[in-house]
Amino acid sequence: MIEPDRTEWQVRCAFNAFCKRVLKNEAINIYNERRQKQAKEKTFSDLTPQEESQLFTLDKHYSEGEEEQTFQVGGKKITMELLAEAMCTLPKEKCITVQLYYFFQLSDVEIGQLLDISRSTIQYRRTSSFERLKRFLEEHADEWDD
Repeated sequence: MIEPDRTEWQVRCAFNAFCKRVLKNEAINIYNERRQKQAKEKTFSDLTPQEESQLFTLDKHYSEGEEEQTFQVGGKKITMELLAEAMCTLPKEKCITVQLYYFFQLSDVEIGQLLDISRSTIQYRRTSSFERLKRFLEEHADEWDD
């Protein structure tokens, strides 16, 4: 069955109706999504004290009046102060290399590009720094024991 040709006005009207229907359906979808989200949401004033306490945590590593955090390696207790002191014994360039590698998780290649030094130099600095830190901590760990 062949449909008769539509006039330009009829095509515009059909397209107009189609667009209005699409917009109406999208508005309904948005309204339904908002209603579902609002049903799941709670205002802060409606929270119980127990629920409020679950919204945050306190970092207890550096709280005043608490014991200093220690960890045990090879049967010796290592404190944060001792570790910081060990890092201070390193030359500046080795200290930077260790910090970039262990704390910023950069690769030797990335550190080399950042400092404009070869990768092998970065690897040497890092491994020699590690050995130096190890010796320092082995020698001084007992000094910090309680």
